[in-house]
Amino acid sequence: MKAEGEKTMEHKVFPGKTRKRARSSGLMLCFVAVFLFFWVSGAQAQWPGVVPSRDGTPISYETYGAGEPTLVFVHGWSCDSRYWREQIPYFSRNNRVVLLDLAGHGHSGLDRSRYTMKAFGEDVQAVVDAIGGGSVILIGHSMGGSVIAEAARLMPGQVLGLIGIDTLENVEYPLTREELDQMLSVFKQDFKTGTRHFVEEMILPQTDAVLREWIISDMSVAPPAVAMSAMEEMMTQYITGEAAKIFEEIPIPVITVNASLWPVNYEGNRRHMRSYHAIVLEETDHFLMLNQAERVNKALGNAIDMIVKKQQK
Repeated sequence: MKAEGEKTMEHKVFPGKTRKRARSSGLMLCFVAVFLFFWVSGAQAQWPGVVPSRDGTPISYETYGAGEPTLVFVHGWSCDSRYWREQIPYFSRNNRVVLLDLAGHGHSGLDRSRYTMKAFGEDVQAVVDAIGGGSVILIGHSMGGSVIAEAARLMPGQVLGLIGIDTLENVEYPLTREELDQMLSVFKQDFKTGTRHFVEEMILPQTDAVLREWIISDMSVAPPAVAMSAMEEMMTQYITGEAAKIFEEIPIPVITVNASLWPVNYEGNRRHMRSYHAIVLEETDHFLMLNQAERVNKALGNAIDMIVKKQQK
């Protein structure tokens, strides 16, 4: 309607050849206004960077905004940095925001034979070193929760706290080798179909249909070798108990923003974590940072404030 209104005004005020000049001037003013908005807001991005991880795998990352502490966002299984698109403009207003693609995901290299949580943690460490270090809060979605725990162990004294997004509900979750083999067999038979069914179960029916299909389709075309290795490595930590033990080596606060799909084992988590707090958002699903962005951003902001205040005591 705005464009139509501008056209009507041009007909009334700028007859003949002046019409085109006025339109060009208007477009230029709009461009300048938009440019200044993003410049002042700090949401503009630098050129994407690439840094070698410890094993030489190139890791792609992007930075936005400015301000301490730096917020490092780590995506989940078979996802990439695009899954944080709703968080960039909100948090880059006051903090430096860093997004990265773990090895085998997004624009990063995929030459590893094994995609372990420790190696993923080294990816995060490499990016933090590349941006100049400093105090950071690590934020991980899904598998990213296991990754940021590994990264924190590699960077003692540098990580103020960990924030999980629909992850780390129960670090004591009992899992047997037989159960894991059965889980993996579904993906081995037909990775694309198995992944579609797996992801569908984690998205509520009322989620926007276009977003729902994008998530399912995107994750189901992930490199099968990468996805299978990463899932096996992650879930094996629950069999060995490493999923819980690692938190005994990282004495920093852990806060999670969880969907209401799975119960939270507060007592079990607190047996291993220095401090643990969960913010549970009702009627949300595993991809709440995309389909419930406003609620998640508010909760995530509260979690960040809680960690910063703990460090100031």
